[in-house]
Amino acid sequence: MSAPSRPSLKSITDTPTDPQAAPQAVGTTAVGEPKVAARKGVRTAVGPDPQSGDGRYPVAWLTISAPRGAVPTATSTCLCGRDRSAVGNRRVLALIADHTAHRDTCPLRTPQEGRAAA
Repeated sequence: MSAPSRPSLKSITDTPTDPQAAPQAVGTTAVGEPKVAARKGVRTAVGPDPQSGDGRYPVAWLTISAPRGAVPTATSTCLCGRDRSAVGNRRVLALIADHTAHRDTCPLRTPQEGRAAA
């Protein structure tokens, strides 16, 4: 007794032997021709940036990372070129104090021409 043969699971489609043109859509627009929505126009709000605020911007950053049970680290960066970092509890506390003191001496926060007049 033999097992019955299984039918093939793949169906093979016939491929055409002669070239055929693809069907063309009726009423297509030419390349570069404006669409209907573009002719109507879309209103855009071109004006002042709503997030511009009062003209202030950050000059110096103090980043502190102190995960529980790990050694704390800190980085003090300023646009004037100051870039310092510290590792360890005592050094991080010293960098925080130094960063706070840098506010008074940073040339970007205190204009130098006003100091001569005072």
